[in-house]
Amino acid sequence: MWMLVMFDLPIETKQQRKAATTFRHFLLDEGFERSQFSVYARFVNGKEAFHARVNRIERSLPSAGDVQILNFTDRQYRDIVHFSDQGRRGPRKNPQQLVLF
Repeated sequence: MWMLVMFDLPIETKQQRKAATTFRHFLLDEGFERSQFSVYARFVNGKEAFHARVNRIERSLPSAGDVQILNFTDRQYRDIVHFSDQGRRGPRKNPQQLVLF
C-alpha cells in the first residue's frame, strides 16, 4: 500500500516558510520521497502502518495550510501514468516484499 501526502502551506512570512520547510524535512525523515514540490509518497505495509503514519503526520502539522493524505494499492501505484518533459515515463515499480520462512 502507498500513501501520498499533498499539501498547500502558506509561505508569506519567514515563520510560515520555516514551518513549511520543517514539515517537508519531517516527511523526508519519515521515509517519504518527493514526487513533486508539495507531493510526497511512501510505501507502507498495511492499514495499521498507514494509520500510524497518519497519526505521526498529524502531530507534526504546521499551524496553517491544507494537508491531504491518500492511500492506494500497489497496483494502483504501478498504474499511475506519469508524463515528464512532454513524454510518458515508464511504469513505477513497487518495492520487493521481504519474505521470511
